[in-house]
Amino acid sequence: MTTTTRQRPAALTLTPSAEARIAHLMETAPEGAIGVKLSTPRRGCSGLAYSVDYVTEADPFDEKIETPGGTFYVDGGSILYLIGSVMDWVEDDFSAGFVFQNPNAKGACGCGESFTV
Repeated sequence: MTTTTRQRPAALTLTPSAEARIAHLMETAPEGAIGVKLSTPRRGCSGLAYSVDYVTEADPFDEKIETPGGTFYVDGGSILYLIGSVMDWVEDDFSAGFVFQNPNAKGACGCGESFTV
């Protein structure tokens, strides 16, 4: 009997714009940074917030996504809140930042700083 393994889909999808921003972040990363990591710390009036930071060592529980510009990690404790999400980088005349389309979010605070699941 032959068994085949199906590749598991990534916890979230990165748009080309988000991948380009990760590449830029890695080009200007501090010494020792091995990638960029997304986590959802408890913060804000709705409970959880998105946080993107440099990472200096890999955690075996983190989801690892290889992008053309560098390695992107998703915090292992945050994956359940993010499955099926799309991460984008958006710039306009007034602001620039990562934007998330998260099908798991049941609500968000008025300012958009935090979300709840």
